Amino acid sequence: MIVAVVIAGCVLLAVLAFLVPRLSRHPERGTQRSLGAGARAGSKAPGVLGRLFAKPFHSSSRAVSRSGSAGRRTRGRMPF
Repeated sequence: MIVAVVIAGCVLLAVLAFLVPRLSRHPERGTQRSLGAGARAGSKAPGVLGRLFAKPFHSSSRAVSRSGSAGRRTRGRMPF
């Protein structure tokens, strides 16, 4: 379920970044902030478990960042 939400968020951010690049930064930062909070909460577990619980949030945060930047980059390459 969480994977589907992250994928939907990435697609939504990519489309938003393509259509309105400046306005897409605020939702991207909000998503980054919420995923960062999950990573911080997961890393509170002791030892290896902390890294294991935080890793999905870090990789999801990276995916959100890449989808937003890809939308803005694609918009910048358009000839119109």
